[in-house]
Amino acid sequence: MGEAADKRIPVTREVWEDLSDLKRPGETFAGLLAEMIEHEKKRRLFLDMERIEREGNFVELRF
Repeated sequence: MGEAADKRIPVTREVWEDLSDLKRPGETFAGLLAEMIEHEKKRRLFLDMERIEREGNFVELRF
């Protein structure tokens, strides 16, 4: 992973406990959050692709 940051993200006790429950033994919170970010990026990409497929006006390409 990259360089450690000295930033703090305030969260409620409930959010902290939920994050702790998701963290695997030996995994850092930074690693957990990085994995969650990647999952969210992929989820948003698929949602965008579905929206484009549903709303898009496509033209057939002939080869």
